[in-house]
Amino acid sequence: MSKSRLEAFSDGVIAIIITIMVLEMKAPHETTLQALIPILPVFLSYTLSFVFIGIYWNNHHHLFQAVHRVNGWALWANLHLLFWLSLIPFTTDWMGENHFIAGPVALYGIVLFMAGLAYYILVRVLINHHGNESVIKRAIGSDVKGKFSVGLYAIAIPTAFYLPIVSCLIYFVVAVMWLIPDKRIEKTLEA
Repeated sequence: MSKSRLEAFSDGVIAIIITIMVLEMKAPHETTLQALIPILPVFLSYTLSFVFIGIYWNNHHHLFQAVHRVNGWALWANLHLLFWLSLIPFTTDWMGENHFIAGPVALYGIVLFMAGLAYYILVRVLINHHGNESVIKRAIGSDVKGKFSVGLYAIAIPTAFYLPIVSCLIYFVVAVMWLIPDKRIEKTLEA
């Protein structure tokens, strides 16, 4: 089965997710710069989520450069990932509107955790479909960075109930870790 429809569908869904997030941000009625201060938490949560969506889009794009074909399991694994990513606008809005209090910050972490787990599952499904000697398997390796990210999310979720700002810092650290482009697949494809 061709991978092009899966990639096009994923790109479309991710574009819609970003559009929904930005539409949730409401401009203040006042025209002073001070009027922006109350919506700063909304803007910060949007920025963090935009970065996460961008990271997933970027890594998804690189991953599918090494994919030759997909099967039904890959389609479902990809939909599983898109499901969790599609919840990011809701949790982003809730977290920003409530100024990063415990419940919304924890739910944001749960969605990030599940998205990370879903991406891991997608990678495993693709490796199983292409084989252990495939470019994907060689490029991904043991995926320490991916597993570490999911582990940090798992720590941040319960932490949110005691120190939500620490959880937000953990989310920020994970985003920064992934902002550095992951060259594993590109290097493997070049070799």
